[in-house]
Amino acid sequence: MARPLNKLTDTECKAVLRPGRHGDGGGLYLDVKPTGAKSWVFVWTANIVKDGKQTRRWKEMGLGAYPAVKLATARKLAAEHREGVAHGRDPIAERRKEAEPTFGECVDKFLGTMESQWRNAKHQAQWRMTLTDYAASITAMKVSSITTDDVLRVLNPIWQSKAETASRLRGRIERVLTFAKGKGWRSGENPATWRGHLDGVLPVRNRLTRGHHKAMRYVDVPAFVQRLRGHDAMSARALEFLILTAARSGEVLNATWREFDFDAALWTVPASRMKAGKEHRVPLSKPAVVIAKALHEVRISEYVFPGHARGRPLSNMAFAKLIERMKVEGVTPHGFRSAFRDWAGDATHFPRDVAEQALAHRVGDATERAYRRSDALEKRRKLMDAWASYCTVVRSGNVVKLESKKSA
Repeated sequence: MARPLNKLTDTECKAVLRPGRHGDGGGLYLDVKPTGAKSWVFVWTANIVKDGKQTRRWKEMGLGAYPAVKLATARKLAAEHREGVAHGRDPIAERRKEAEPTFGECVDKFLGTMESQWRNAKHQAQWRMTLTDYAASITAMKVSSITTDDVLRVLNPIWQSKAETASRLRGRIERVLTFAKGKGWRSGENPATWRGHLDGVLPVRNRLTRGHHKAMRYVDVPAFVQRLRGHDAMSARALEFLILTAARSGEVLNATWREFDFDAALWTVPASRMKAGKEHRVPLSKPAVVIAKALHEVRISEYVFPGHARGRPLSNMAFAKLIERMKVEGVTPHGFRSAFRDWAGDATHFPRDVAEQALAHRVGDATERAYRRSDALEKRRKLMDAWASYCTVVRSGNVVKLESKKSA
């Protein structure tokens, strides 16, 4: 009589805490560790020859951690392996045929398996950007070779200065390496595990404090833009474009050419890259168009601001390094949005809601937003033209000298 299949339910998988293996049938088990960690295991018997005699031996293979690998996915994998065993194949040997990927390639594979679980495309984009920008030092490493020292090399530079980002990055590296182990590309302990491992090496993080990003006074922005134009770096063009559009770093750095309509002087940022999850149209001033068109004439990538790595955008660390090279203190890229908002409120007569919409902020309560369907594009175009005019004309007597570090 055939053994029953699909004995577990999603509810049982979530609720079970008793350590041990809980069978779903057909050789598939949910393995629960004393720590509460759960993973899938496929078990089968294979014929082996020992001392000239043929015998049968139990073999097993991990299918990945739960709930990263859901019950339905585990059943599908188990069914494929059962079929392979029935035809005399060894699932472990079959898996080894798949070449071990680098960490960067493993990130791509992991994100591909998780597509159905993301809340939206923006969530996946955040994972990819974090793992690409901050974990660049391990991107080209084979996943089996990554050690605790490699993980610390990624985390240490931002562990205290960007505490929340560092915490998320550690967790995401751990998830990717767990995925790699489930695929048979790694063995042993996960070097990015926190409890009982990195918590004994890394110092206690500074608590996240909610506050304002460091921002330049708007009266200093024109002189800063003038200095930016003296730099030939791609990061300088990207930062100037960010200032002129009052956009967020992620929106600018990941901008692609298909989002631009030069005839309409319009940049449309897709909902997947917007904080509010809603498409945002950005009217481009003449200086912003000049930057974009100049880069379009010499484009080498789908990205408007390509990075050094082929097929990748400029790293978000590029802005920080540029500002550091310019020896300007107390400034962050996000802070230029604050400078724009202060200028709009203090030095112009543009309505508040137009300035807020230019920043892609929600305006009014839910009822008011339901009745306001327009994004005030033409009103915002006049505002952004005025801002660009202000930023690109240095007015003597109206600009305070930038505070900068003295040369050593």
